Amino acid sequence: MSVSEKMLQLRPLPKTSFKQKVMEMLPEGGNLNACLTCGTCAAGCPATGLNDMDPRKFLRMAHLGLDEEVTTNPWVWMCTMCKRCVHACPMNIDIPGLVYEARAAWPREERPRGILRSCDHALETDTGSAMGTPVDDFRFVVEDVLAEVQESQPGFEDLQAPIDKEGAMFFLNQNSREPVTEPEEMVPLWKILHLVGADWTYGSVGWGGENYCMFLADDASWEKVTRRTVEEADRLGCQYYISTECGHVTYSLWGGIRKFKIPHKFELVPIVALYAQWIREGKLKVNSDWNRDLQVKFTIQDPCNIVRKSYGEFWAEELRFVARTLVGEDNFIDVYPNKLNNYCCGGGGGALQAPYKDERLAFGRFKHDQIMATGAKYVITPCHNCHAQIHELSEHYEGGYHTVHLWTLICMSLGILAENERIYLGDDLMDVNLPAGGEA
Repeated sequence: MSVSEKMLQLRPLPKTSFKQKVMEMLPEGGNLNACLTCGTCAAGCPATGLNDMDPRKFLRMAHLGLDEEVTTNPWVWMCTMCKRCVHACPMNIDIPGLVYEARAAWPREERPRGILRSCDHALETDTGSAMGTPVDDFRFVVEDVLAEVQESQPGFEDLQAPIDKEGAMFFLNQNSREPVTEPEEMVPLWKILHLVGADWTYGSVGWGGENYCMFLADDASWEKVTRRTVEEADRLGCQYYISTECGHVTYSLWGGIRKFKIPHKFELVPIVALYAQWIREGKLKVNSDWNRDLQVKFTIQDPCNIVRKSYGEFWAEELRFVARTLVGEDNFIDVYPNKLNNYCCGGGGGALQAPYKDERLAFGRFKHDQIMATGAKYVITPCHNCHAQIHELSEHYEGGYHTVHLWTLICMSLGILAENERIYLGDDLMDVNLPAGGEA
């Protein structure tokens, strides 16, 4: 054996480099060198400049083999993986995919504590709740809130919020924020489902919709949490799985089923598409009459996890159809850019649970400026992380605008939104279309 052969035999096999990962993510026929020089990704990215990093620089460092610098820079936790860079990139390079791999390279115990804790909470209880809410607590809150509505709100004596109803048509998940910190926010959606005659159920197992294991870049845990709720929906025999108004709740399930090839018998349906369908069918008899004289202006947030990363332009158009129907064509002012090209608000990707608050708020300045340019008083935010982030942006930058879920506006339009269900409305809408009688 020659000396060179002995050297090759003794040399350890190199691990896969980030440059190799870049090459694997390029579309067929892509030119790596060309796509590393245009800078389109960085030009439109709100995370550009945070921690002296941007998408183009991140890719360039990976291309040069600077693996340690790429896989230890905390910028990967400031990037929300919103895919605006992919949408803008002429070569369609999956930069968020690289960010995900960089996150996964961190030792698990050194990843942001808030994201790690939320993932572990979901793993520790069958509910899948990122806040660790056990089955009995969830059941107690649902039954207690339901009983109060039945007793205090005329017309809803027969309102139901089923748990573990076998054979129900719809399986509904829930973001843990509602049952744990603001249970009154669950009620408007229950009322909507009641009015349209939907046959639905929660599962005592897998009702928690959020999945921070995805943001943690922990594939095994992401898959485990996803499989649990999928299997519960199938066990109950549901035909459709409804994700609540939340971007990452929707995408973690939509993407998880595809990524891990999880078999399932149901059809996954985003709730906003159902709102639009029920309005067109006349089951939700909403209109904008309440706003004809008030002329309160509204704009909208396109959740990246739903619009850019999963359901696309169709969902964005359905969102606008519902919004315009609720507030009036003349009172809806769209942000620019919008839909697939909309700016991320900075609340996704686990950012709200990461220890980089200053960077998160700086990231959100793009979104704040977008909102301020519309002059709108309210931002319709059909996503929990968007809702929390934009609410905080308004406070931080003194924008004076409010964030609101669609379920709130639907019930207000119908005159069934009780007084205690208006926690995100401003004084100008606090008394609009209050239902007659009862607690409200």
